Amino acid sequence: MKRLGLHRAAGERPRAKPAQTPSVWPADPANGYAYDPGNAAAAPGARSGLPQKPFSRSAMTAHSLRLDHLVISARTLDEGTQYVADTLGVAPAGGGAHPLMRTHNRLLNLWGGVYLEVIAIDPQAAVATDGAAPRARLFALDDPATHARLEKGPYLSHWVARVDRPKRLSDWQTQYPQRIAPIVPMTRGDFSWGLSVPDDGAFPAWQGAGDGVLPSLIQWDTPRHPSAALPETDIALKALKATHPQADAIAAQLHWLGAAHLIALEPTEGAAALIAEFETPNGLRTLN
Repeated sequence: MKRLGLHRAAGERPRAKPAQTPSVWPADPANGYAYDPGNAAAAPGARSGLPQKPFSRSAMTAHSLRLDHLVISARTLDEGTQYVADTLGVAPAGGGAHPLMRTHNRLLNLWGGVYLEVIAIDPQAAVATDGAAPRARLFALDDPATHARLEKGPYLSHWVARVDRPKRLSDWQTQYPQRIAPIVPMTRGDFSWGLSVPDDGAFPAWQGAGDGVLPSLIQWDTPRHPSAALPETDIALKALKATHPQADAIAAQLHWLGAAHLIALEPTEGAAALIAEFETPNGLRTLN
C-alpha cells in the first residue's frame, strides 16, 4: 500500500517549507516601535522583513510602555554608588527611603526622561512595633540567592517600565492578575506611585521565567517625574539587552505587555543577565 506523504508524483515540485518565525525579537534602539497586533508594519521584525509572530490582543497590548528606570542592586548604597561612578564617571545622589519596603536609594539622571536607581536594604528602616511580620522587600532583595550574588558586588538586576495615564495600571492588573503582580502603593519624600510587586517580593515572572529580565510596572501619582528633579548629565542609555534560558516565555510576556521594543533579548544556555550600554563623555560604557 502506498503510504501518503512519503512519495511525490513524477514532476511534482516539493512544497516550500514555511518560514520559521523567530522566537525572540530584537529591540530597535535607533527607530523604536511598539508592537500592535492590528498594525503589521509596526510589529517587531517588520522593518527587517522578518515574518510576524501572532499575539492575541489584550486590553493594553496595543499601547507601548515606556522605559522608566534601571535598577542597580547593592549590599549598601555606598557600594552601588561607587560601582556606577567608576563605570559612568558620575555618582548617583539624592534619592531617599522607601518606608514600606525598608529600602533606600540614590538616583542618576539620564537623557530622555530616564534615570538609574541604586537600591539597597535600609539598615535604619523602622521596625514594626505591633509584632506583625514585615512584607517582603521588592526586587528579590530578601532572597538568599540575591544576597549571594551581591557578595560579588553590585549589579544591574532589573528594569522598570512606565504606564502613562490616562491608562490605569491598577485596573489593568485587576483584569489580568495572572499576568501582572499586585500593585503596591509606595512613597519616597514628595513622590508617590504604584508599583507591581509580587507578594513574596520576587521579580516579575511569566511561566516561571523572570530573573529580573521582565520589567516591573510603575505608574506615578505625582505629576512631576523624578528625573525632572535630578541634575542633568551627559549620559544617555544606548541599548538595554538581556539573555535568558527561557527566552520564548520572556519574549511572549514582553510582547503582551507592549514592552518588547524597549529591550533586545537573546536566548542563552547560561544564566539570565541584563546589560545596559551607555554613551558618556568618555565613550561607550557598560553596566551589567
